[in-house]
Amino acid sequence: MNLFLKEYLNILKLEKNLSENTVSSYSSDITSLIKFLEPYGISDPSQISYNQIASFFRSLKNLGLSSSSSSRYYSSIKGFFKYLFANNYIKENPVEKLAAPKLSKRLPEVLSIPEVDKILSKPDTGDKLGLRDKALLELLYACGTRVSEMINLQRSDLFFQEEIIRVFGKGSKERLVPVGSSAIRWVNTYLKNSRPLLEKKMKSGNYLFLNNRGTKLSRMGAWKIIDRYARDAKIMKAVHPHTFRHSFATHLLEGGADLRAVQEMLGHADISTTQIYTHIDREYIKQVHRDCHPRG
Repeated sequence: MNLFLKEYLNILKLEKNLSENTVSSYSSDITSLIKFLEPYGISDPSQISYNQIASFFRSLKNLGLSSSSSSRYYSSIKGFFKYLFANNYIKENPVEKLAAPKLSKRLPEVLSIPEVDKILSKPDTGDKLGLRDKALLELLYACGTRVSEMINLQRSDLFFQEEIIRVFGKGSKERLVPVGSSAIRWVNTYLKNSRPLLEKKMKSGNYLFLNNRGTKLSRMGAWKIIDRYARDAKIMKAVHPHTFRHSFATHLLEGGADLRAVQEMLGHADISTTQIYTHIDREYIKQVHRDCHPRG
């Protein structure tokens, strides 16, 4: 089983060009299934039955796993068995008849524009790290990138004369995202007054955002920055890096942006992924009606 998994992960990495994080998630999910099947004495995927796969997903549900996490497991395992079947390693695909977990309709948390403004006002821009944090937050909100895309930005990805940045998303897909004047001003100020103080030769490379040790800012580092300023701003919502992405998309749609344009900026392969924000937009419209209509 582990040999088949290793082969599959190499295909994802080398041929499908998936990111390290995505390949790691696939590996973790499929390894969980392999460990679950160990008591059955299974050493070959052709021995796995539909009932055993269904039992694995019931165990995930009993552990209290969220519908989104169960859906990720389903996607990982389905892809693995599809690969095995396509390459004649198995004669029947035990996942084929398994229904995908139903995703909950819970909408992502979104910040209001005043809440975003409060958070953006909190960093101390007279301090080298505070200035970095201000530039990071401004750029996150201006461009709606994933946090992994933001921390991997290089200085050579900034095209401020054209008011765009170059982002490498999932599967190293490149896209160009517009950036506003406020973010450009703060990033330029950071590049001039803060990054040179953080930079360490042989460590910093060309990465835009650096930590206090002069190396690339980590995902956890970015999360802590956002969490800190959200708490400083006394925002009662759960705020994390993706909250800025959700807020970016929602505020664009509330302002009248075309859904296809928002899809392009977010780097969604399928517009159905972007359509969740139209639900948020409708909630906003209903709230405006309730607040403003005399019979609301």
